[in-house]
Amino acid sequence: MQVYIMRHGQAFTSGTDDAFRELTSEGKLEANEMAKWIAKQNIAIDKVIVSPFVRAQQTVKEISSSIGKDVAITTLDFITPSGSAQRMHDYIDGICVSENVGHLLIVSHMPLVCYLVAELTSDGDCPIFQTASIAHIDYDIERMKGELVSLTAPSDLD
Repeated sequence: MQVYIMRHGQAFTSGTDDAFRELTSEGKLEANEMAKWIAKQNIAIDKVIVSPFVRAQQTVKEISSSIGKDVAITTLDFITPSGSAQRMHDYIDGICVSENVGHLLIVSHMPLVCYLVAELTSDGDCPIFQTASIAHIDYDIERMKGELVSLTAPSDLD
């Protein structure tokens, strides 16, 4: 299974509640750049899992044209910035057993996206994600571990 872990686009830094911070115009642009990258790579996303926080939801909305209208989108309340990478790993392994997913996209936040890459990969590295970056993991469902293939940021596409 191919797992793509994406950090949301740039968001406003101020706000009374972190869950309601919205994408800036730059964040929308970043998400759109990554949507073009997804399309150019011919990545056929089967399922999207997204944080309930507004900026992650807006990021999925911005990239929706590249992932298709019929793709199942699931919002999980436990993939917020302070979420558990182990819990998400368990959830992914459950998907492997119960669903036929070849390409999974997860849209969440730092530091969870970093910890999730470490949790899902053999080497356990925890890369720092720029906003709207996407990590690609070639995930072996038998071993329940994968290898980090790439980490692509909008700034890499210039």
